[in-house]
Amino acid sequence: MLLLLSRSPAVKGLVTRVPVSSAIVTRYVPGEATEQAVAATTELAEDGLQVTLDFLGEDTLDEAQAESTVQAYLELLEALGRAGLARHAEVSVKLSAVGQALPDVGTRLSTDNARRICAAAHQLGTTVTLDMEDHTTTDRTLATLRELRRDYPETGAVLQAYLHRTEADCRDLAHEGSRVRLCKGAYNEPETVAFTDRHEVDRSYVRCLKVLMAGSGYPMVATHDPRMVKIASALATRNGRMPGTYEFQMLYGIRAEEQKRLARAGEQVRVYLPYGDEWYGYLMRRLAERPANVTFFLRSLVSQK
Repeated sequence: MLLLLSRSPAVKGLVTRVPVSSAIVTRYVPGEATEQAVAATTELAEDGLQVTLDFLGEDTLDEAQAESTVQAYLELLEALGRAGLARHAEVSVKLSAVGQALPDVGTRLSTDNARRICAAAHQLGTTVTLDMEDHTTTDRTLATLRELRRDYPETGAVLQAYLHRTEADCRDLAHEGSRVRLCKGAYNEPETVAFTDRHEVDRSYVRCLKVLMAGSGYPMVATHDPRMVKIASALATRNGRMPGTYEFQMLYGIRAEEQKRLARAGEQVRVYLPYGDEWYGYLMRRLAERPANVTFFLRSLVSQK
């Protein structure tokens, strides 16, 4: 239901009238401006955590909007460099935000725009991870990844375990130098392409983890599930991996104490930190993943009336 509401203009209009400073929003999104994102990154780095930053913007409708998103990333990277945070932070980019969905020119435009962001990140000594979106974009996103890796082999990929195809994609990408973030997936996908039962999704996640941990790439284990954290640690040990040859990733605002606990234990932990004024769709997907937060969310809405 929440995933459907994330596409509802009426509900979006209601929700986006809630100030970004309200408790439910700032729990998951530290702010709309670059300065707020850099400040949050600084705090996380002081806790021994790494960060990947996502400038929120999807469903880009024209080239000017795509260019605005690129400029936001370039501004962010410059600000991270000035703050001395380049070694603590990378950026995550959705190709839809830089033009992938535009008719005729989308693939070329989004690839060129992503290359500009990769070049700026590389110059600062950090990198880019290409976020994955709904299943209709998977092949195009992986094609762009291959293109970008010709010049920027450190560019990271994201794979979603709930898709039937993902175990095979893991095998294709589990090679030397390949950074792969494995998540469960947060889009409303049909059962023809995705597992819809959560137990099947979990089993797929473990199968994919086994492939990545046994490979020669760099697995990025994106999960808040304590069982998956334990399984990933066991698989790392089984495959002779030392801390630093893989990492855990968790979302900003979720299991913050566990993030710090893992970091204190010597694990590499990266926090996915979104920012920007297009936070609505992101927020609704986070609520869909954690329905217990819906009551908190509704109370926040009522308190703003």
